[in-house]
Amino acid sequence: MVKRVIKKTGEEIFSLGLGCMRFPTKNGSIDEEVTKELIFKAIDNGVNYLDTAYAYHNGSNESFLGEVLSTLDENGVPYRDKVNIATKLPSWLVKSREDMDKYLNEQLSNLKVDCIDYYLVHNVDLSVIERLEDLGLFDFLNKAKSAGKIKYIGFSYHGIHGGFEEVVDKFDWDMCLVQYNYLDTNIQAGYDGIQYAHSKGLGVFIMEPLKGGLLAGALPGKVESLFVKRNPHRSNADWALSWIFNHKEVTCVLSGIDDMEKLDENLAIAKRIPINSLNEEEMETIKEAQEIIHSLVKIPCTTCGYCMPCPRGVNIPECFKIYNEKFLFNKKGFGPVSNALMKYYMLVGGVTNKAANAGLCNNCGACTKMCPQFMNVPKNLKVVKKEFETPGFKYQVSLIKKVALPFFTKVSNVFDLFKNS
Repeated sequence: MVKRVIKKTGEEIFSLGLGCMRFPTKNGSIDEEVTKELIFKAIDNGVNYLDTAYAYHNGSNESFLGEVLSTLDENGVPYRDKVNIATKLPSWLVKSREDMDKYLNEQLSNLKVDCIDYYLVHNVDLSVIERLEDLGLFDFLNKAKSAGKIKYIGFSYHGIHGGFEEVVDKFDWDMCLVQYNYLDTNIQAGYDGIQYAHSKGLGVFIMEPLKGGLLAGALPGKVESLFVKRNPHRSNADWALSWIFNHKEVTCVLSGIDDMEKLDENLAIAKRIPINSLNEEEMETIKEAQEIIHSLVKIPCTTCGYCMPCPRGVNIPECFKIYNEKFLFNKKGFGPVSNALMKYYMLVGGVTNKAANAGLCNNCGACTKMCPQFMNVPKNLKVVKKEFETPGFKYQVSLIKKVALPFFTKVSNVFDLFKNS
């Protein structure tokens, strides 16, 4: 496997990391025996970066990982000594400076470590960082690092395209975690954001390389035909992951692996694809796939984010993205409830209780003036509203938030469905 160096810290990280959010579950909890085998095999094959978070698996992920990494290998070496552990400060739960210390100390205990290798501020955009800054975030991070409780500091970004570079410049970060795949090249950080972070020496870690599994599953027919024609032995996941591994700006790609077959495939791809190794024909194939998918979208939004922020709080790019994906990909869900619909419900509160759904639009037109595609944005938001906000929508939202969301969190790790990241 290929090691990549973080310029700012000199740390060597294998190009494939293990994202812990999608560990396999059994009866509503982590399937411990299967997951242990996955973790041990990944580490034994060179993976040295494991990414967890306070909220994963209803709060049990960190403790489970702490137990597993306490295990000794055949030479008597703790698996913890072979890896970098990354976890995250739950930004949405922090209400005071004291909360920051409380959560960090709890996470150190959960993971059974004295020092967390990579500590990220979770799920941020510029407004979240500014809120936490007012509460003393940067003082907290500096003191925790000086005290030896954390080694390196980063953030996971979930904001609009235009705010990423401002977050990078807010603090002396060591790394960042961003969503990136061959379809999502303009949303959130985007490729220009990745380039900017890389130019500052930050490690660039990638989440959602397969877009929540969508790019590994059934793709639109024209794309399937294109990939098969170019190489019938290469999987959809292979095309997607190879494209990201090829980037010189990327330090590590996090893959949420839930079975051994996927792990074997991911390891093989990572070992085969170093930086700048794809040939011209392969790069052209991915470009054609991008163009085909973009040509099939119903609302021609490029997710550039120029329409943001919306005065009414609508997350315009996300509304359009969820709508388009519903018609582009085969969706799985709980019976009649599709992933697209469940993701849309998250725009009406979700973890943060900050509504951002299309129905908030009051047709002010500020977004249309800023759209480089010259779209009538309010008109398209009405289309999204009609699709998702059916009669009784407010009551459905209340039911989802008070009953269904807690239930699915316990029995099915519903966060797997909602993450962008």
